[in-house]
Amino acid sequence: MEPLTWTGSLSFLNPILLIALIACAVSIIIWMLVNVALPEESITVSADSPISHGYGPRVLSVRASQYSFLAVVVLVCIYLVVGIFIGPNAGIIGAMSRQFLPVWVALVILFASSIAFRRKLGLYGKLFDSPVGMIGFGLVMFWVFTGIFGAMDMIVTHDALSQVSGMKNKAPGTPMRGDADGNYAWYLLGGDNLARDVFSRMVKGAWIVVQIAPLATMFAFMVGITLGLPAGYYGGRLDMLLSFLANLILAFPVILLFYLLVTPEIVATGVPNYMAIVLFIFPLIFVGVLLNSRFHTQPGFRTPLLIGVLGVLGWLYLSLISDAGSKVMVLPEFLDIFDIPGGVLVVFVSVVFVNSPTVFRIVRGLAMDIKTRDYVAAAQTRGEGPWYIMLWEILPNARGPLIVDFCLRIGYTTILLGTLGFFGLGLPPESPDWGSTINGGRKLLSVYLHPALTPAITLLTLVLGLNLLADGLREESLKD
Repeated sequence: MEPLTWTGSLSFLNPILLIALIACAVSIIIWMLVNVALPEESITVSADSPISHGYGPRVLSVRASQYSFLAVVVLVCIYLVVGIFIGPNAGIIGAMSRQFLPVWVALVILFASSIAFRRKLGLYGKLFDSPVGMIGFGLVMFWVFTGIFGAMDMIVTHDALSQVSGMKNKAPGTPMRGDADGNYAWYLLGGDNLARDVFSRMVKGAWIVVQIAPLATMFAFMVGITLGLPAGYYGGRLDMLLSFLANLILAFPVILLFYLLVTPEIVATGVPNYMAIVLFIFPLIFVGVLLNSRFHTQPGFRTPLLIGVLGVLGWLYLSLISDAGSKVMVLPEFLDIFDIPGGVLVVFVSVVFVNSPTVFRIVRGLAMDIKTRDYVAAAQTRGEGPWYIMLWEILPNARGPLIVDFCLRIGYTTILLGTLGFFGLGLPPESPDWGSTINGGRKLLSVYLHPALTPAITLLTLVLGLNLLADGLREESLKD
């Protein structure tokens, strides 16, 4: 069996794509130089003619960069779309495009339904009025769907942990020896230094990021919001105490703090498990106070609602903190619905602990500003309680900056996870997370680029997508 080239039968498009890329790069450089060297072009208005924008160097450079970029996008789409139908005949890109077919279908359905109903979807719907936001959202959801479908083994071509004889450090597109024993016929992105499939490890690594990064960020926000709102609203000694604790944590370098939390000696003492007991209780506190403050005037409805919601959340909480064989085992195994590996729990707790103080400071600052607004004074005049004002008056009006920071913080968390994996901390060494994969590939980076370059690019695209998504949300939230 012949090895795959990158574009296969579509190689005749390669020169056209190269020309388009060069034209795009040159036009962008010219546009930057024109903007620096030439003054702003004025709009000509005359009594006998409509407004004329002209065709000066600034306008022409913008159009050239737009058209060249559009040409690159169209050509890349041709590679991907044709690859879905002809698969490996379109080379490595075509074969990967066919493997990602469930992701493409999910993205099309998501974008089509979101655009059709965007006027009814609030800030999320307005995101589709921003090209930057749409690009960022597309990149983020690509990796989210990749992680989900990868966990269902709908995308991966081989077992991410299995080693195949003769495939050590093989180049992308290398065929399997023999008839592949019913396995996929190629290593699409080559093999790593332990003869494992780089493509499958990239896909499985996405699932690890999709699980940990958003959830850890959400828990950090629960902690930061629950403590930041009363600190900003009440002020005084409570604010002084909580701010001191937050600043104390922020004073430690992040990497040093991670080292302290994930070292085997610290893990053996059970400190991460005890930290999980404290940190994971905040969502219960937040939801309980939220519902009680909203329905405190309707005790007949509030009490059963709180019992039901907190009962379910309490079970989830105990299942999260309970770890068989550790110092914290509060549920029998038949009631423990979460089986979280020790390394994942340590990383999760570490990320929540590090991010919470920063979220606290943001929420505290927003609460100190918003509590001076007229609608807060009106709620106080109506006799509303402090927690009702904090959760139903201040928090909703702080949602714009918090949503933007949430997206950015997921990106920071993704980088932290990659950093931990790179240093071999927390997750087991054979884990396919992107940081561990980069660390494994860097040792032979001067000889074999693909084992380290593939997860590095995936990490870059996900964080870029989150940053673009945050920019789009910020742009749309400022229009409100």
